[in-house]
Amino acid sequence: MEQEAGRRTDEINRFDGIGPERRENTGGKSGGKFVRGFLTGIVTALILFGAGLGAAHIYRGLGSGDFASDTTSKADVERKLDQLNGIIENYYLYEDEIDEDALIDGIYSGYASALGDPYTEYYGEEETKALFETTSGEFTGIGATMSKNVNSGKITIVNVYKDSPADKAGLEEGDILTGVDGESTAGQELDTVVSKVKGEKGTEVVLTISRDGEEMDLTAVRDIIEVQTVDYEMKEGRIGYIYVSEFDNVTYEQFKDALEDLEEQGMEGLVIDLRSNPGGVVSAVTDMLKLLLPEGTIVSTKDKYGNEEKITCDGDNEFTKPLAVLVNQYSASASEIFSAAVQDYGIGQIVGVTTYGKGVVQQIISMDDGTSMKVTIAEYYTPSGRSINGEGVTPDVEVEYKYNTEDPEADNQLDAALETIRQELGS
Repeated sequence: MEQEAGRRTDEINRFDGIGPERRENTGGKSGGKFVRGFLTGIVTALILFGAGLGAAHIYRGLGSGDFASDTTSKADVERKLDQLNGIIENYYLYEDEIDEDALIDGIYSGYASALGDPYTEYYGEEETKALFETTSGEFTGIGATMSKNVNSGKITIVNVYKDSPADKAGLEEGDILTGVDGESTAGQELDTVVSKVKGEKGTEVVLTISRDGEEMDLTAVRDIIEVQTVDYEMKEGRIGYIYVSEFDNVTYEQFKDALEDLEEQGMEGLVIDLRSNPGGVVSAVTDMLKLLLPEGTIVSTKDKYGNEEKITCDGDNEFTKPLAVLVNQYSASASEIFSAAVQDYGIGQIVGVTTYGKGVVQQIISMDDGTSMKVTIAEYYTPSGRSINGEGVTPDVEVEYKYNTEDPEADNQLDAALETIRQELGS
């Protein structure tokens, strides 16, 4: 599978979902508990596909890519682009504001999007950097997560890492960010503000925040932050609870530490919460399942050539205590691999509602100019050999989430999962 215009370096296999939004992270936590993330309405930055507009001189700068087919010659494509450019030059009202680099990226993006596959995407140079930063689970920043209110436009600090630069500077959850290094955040997009807060390790950033009607300046020293993709605690009755927001490179160690700590605390049963988890890096989810499953296949994949690959578990760490896995309609890809494997082996109960139904694998392939393409390369199958693509994982215990207006912190799905464990424990 040699790539014509690229090299097979810096590749990451992903069971990516398209359900939940991309986080806007300044080197901090991406979600917190499920209920908070589910109920918070925020604006997020989206990668938009270009319409494929351009010009002959733009097209000639595209390199060796062949934008042609059996019915359309390369000359036809160049002529059409030239015509489009003529229309823009003669009629487009804002011609002085045209960004030719953006037009070129639009051609590449449009080329990928025309496949009709929602998971295959072209990423420009900056988007590629952000993509690999996201999958690594590490950021250079201050250790805080922000959201933007749709109606008011206010940017709010929704989470602050413990002992992070943001924490040490005095930033608190609920603070309204009104300025960065003396520049107002009013009217700015969330991703723009986030990029200004991030920066080189060891450098300072001044954050102007509003708290209880009082405005103040806080200075944070940027550092390398590891995203906390795992939260955990011991619930009543010695039932462990682990929430996994996504599967990044850092997730396995965080999950392993959580599991070991809960075991040391005398855990008798476990609930793993994968609600709204969109997926992530293959090795993260399969390594985590090796801490739970008996001996056998974890997941298998089949590519366009019929080549099959299996990832297996030796069963040395099989989890034998009562187990429940929480899922919802936004649990996708790697989350579905996780829940389907638990279900197929019968080592736990799946609780919630039917998952997203994404049964294909993507690979991120870097190109020589710093750009990349995420392309669908294979379909995957659960340990029993079933495909969940377009179907999802059906829960063993079906429970729809119901928001309680009188008690916003209530979580009827989690309550059902805990009850499932209690019944197995006979308590």
